[in-house]
Amino acid sequence: MIEIDIETLLQASVVRLTGEIDAASAAVVHQKVMPMSVPGCKLVLDMSNVAYMSSAGLRMLLSVYRQISGNQGQIVLVGLSDELKDTMSMTGFLGYFTVCDSLDAGLQAIG
Repeated sequence: MIEIDIETLLQASVVRLTGEIDAASAAVVHQKVMPMSVPGCKLVLDMSNVAYMSSAGLRMLLSVYRQISGNQGQIVLVGLSDELKDTMSMTGFLGYFTVCDSLDAGLQAIG
């Protein structure tokens, strides 16, 4: 089960995710986030309350990254746990994203 809260802060869409990202919830996140991928979009994914992410979650993040980058947009991940950072680093996914520790830092990075 995943909770998705979306708001706009400083001209960026902030998506707060709470729960675990598995095959089923990754599809739900993908459906909610992809419509935001318009030319020049700015997206901050707040993953402070995500305890677990499966390989389906990693694929979803990569898909979102590719779509947003293709539209000359920006995406920042904030609040990744050490475990998620390690997993993303080992799989090579971390290199695609700007990663910040806090929402404030993420909003500054996306400028």
